[in-house]
Amino acid sequence: MKSTDAFKETIKSYLEDRAKTDILFAEKFQNPEKNIDDCCTYILSTVQASGCNGFADDEIFGMAVHYYDEADIKVSGNLKNTKVVVNHTVELSADELKQAKEKAIETVIAKETERMQTKAPAPKKVKQQVQAPSLFDDCL
Repeated sequence: MKSTDAFKETIKSYLEDRAKTDILFAEKFQNPEKNIDDCCTYILSTVQASGCNGFADDEIFGMAVHYYDEADIKVSGNLKNTKVVVNHTVELSADELKQAKEKAIETVIAKETERMQTKAPAPKKVKQQVQAPSLFDDCL
């Protein structure tokens, strides 16, 4: 499974910032045999193998740094049913926002059209049971 773009961008941004301030890491970050896609796959497979559902940002960033620090890390891409949640707001461009609104409107229109075209089932007739008066009701 490919990690989400927001997750990749968050990891990449952190690593680039770290490379600006840490000369030793900057050398390892430039390794041509390493890339951000494999880094994210490594992080996701490590998280999945741990069995935990939540991690602090520092733990995830530490895994990213570890991927670049170690030369012998093998990345396996066997990730099934993996979902990534990034705990920051994703900023959409004006064009992306416009497209998202148009898609939402189209979805609502399609659902309402389908609902209106679907014939509602006729209400069931409920038979009212009429109790015949008894000659003996007044005797009690």
